[in-house]
Amino acid sequence: MAAPGGGGVEDEEGEPVLGRLEEEARRRQERLRALRQRALQINFSSFQNKNSDEPEAKQFKEDDEEETVRHRELVLRNYDPEDEELKKRKLPPAKPPSVEDKVKDQLEAAKPESIIDEVDLTNLAPRKPDWDLKRDVAKKMEKLEKRTQRAIAELIRERLKGQEEELAAAVGSAKQDGSDSE
Repeated sequence: MAAPGGGGVEDEEGEPVLGRLEEEARRRQERLRALRQRALQINFSSFQNKNSDEPEAKQFKEDDEEETVRHRELVLRNYDPEDEELKKRKLPPAKPPSVEDKVKDQLEAAKPESIIDEVDLTNLAPRKPDWDLKRDVAKKMEKLEKRTQRAIAELIRERLKGQEEELAAAVGSAKQDGSDSE
């Protein structure tokens, strides 16, 4: 069996390669046609049934069962047809929304309200020039403050121990004086 192109190239099964490629191309074309028809049916049915109460899944099943060929409704927006039948399908020119109303609303929303009543003068007062230095040194000061408190507590304990020793010595001397007088 010779290939239609005039070449005699055959595959392992004895079929011409070019014939097999053409057959595969035909199968692909048939699948693409079927896909297009399904897509057109889906688009048409969803467009047609947007206002119906049935879910779309049920409508798709019905469309597949009927297997009728439906075409999309032609909608002409920018094209000016010469045919009378097509002129009926032309959409009326779109009217843009009024920009003036939107601008007026935005201008009214942008008008500042009187804020003078809400302003607290203490919040407006400038900070002292060294506020950032104080902020940066605050952590170091906390450590030093703890050390200072410990040192003060230690000094107080030492004084109390010194006073206890003096008190013990005074009590001891008082006992000696009291034992001498007896």
